[in-house]
Amino acid sequence: MENEPKILVVDDEERIRRLIRMYLERENFSVEEAEDGEEGLALALEQDYDVILLDIMMPGKDGVEVCRELREKKATPVIMLTAKGEEANRVQGFEVGTDDYIVKPFSPREVVLRVKALLRRSSSTKFLQTETTTKNVLVFPHLTIDNDAHRVTADDEDVNLTPKEYELLHFLAKAPDKVFEREQLLKEVWQYEFFGDLRTVDTHVKRLREKLSKVSTDAAKMIVTVWGVGYKFEVSGD
Repeated sequence: MENEPKILVVDDEERIRRLIRMYLERENFSVEEAEDGEEGLALALEQDYDVILLDIMMPGKDGVEVCRELREKKATPVIMLTAKGEEANRVQGFEVGTDDYIVKPFSPREVVLRVKALLRRSSSTKFLQTETTTKNVLVFPHLTIDNDAHRVTADDEDVNLTPKEYELLHFLAKAPDKVFEREQLLKEVWQYEFFGDLRTVDTHVKRLREKLSKVSTDAAKMIVTVWGVGYKFEVSGD
């Protein structure tokens, strides 16, 4: 089928790749595999996938490095596969732009549910969006966020964001001029609570500003740093 979601599974363990593939194909996903980071990155840059499942600990190029290099070129949604006890690696993963993570050992059913949830949040998967009778759009000077289409435009040009970057922008924009602490943003946007990974928020804000700046410096300036506290979305008067 033409509109089958296309998934890339990158893991050095064949058993895990085969298991994930079997369950995803049962749900009518199209699945491709890569056995290491080099191969996975090459495929991810060469082709367009709807979601990439990426093992964090691989020989050679690990998942963090693959995600970092991928994010320089593409906003493909990424779910990192991590082992228990790799909390520091998960923090690194979020910093380089991972959208979600699954801890091994995992149930294949959890993988399917996480993939479906990320597809629903992804701007690239129009076929999974639900039709709504009311238009859920936030309109500001220089910036429009269409939440039904998961589409962001700045000065009438599309801005290509990862699902997590989009969620962060939408969350801030829903409450203009309200200051959010980094801890609040981690909890609300990442649904993630542990101390020591506040850099994740800073990194995503930086990346979000950079992407907006390429299209509209006015839109980028709407994300304001409140020193010592966190961030807010500020609407200028023009």
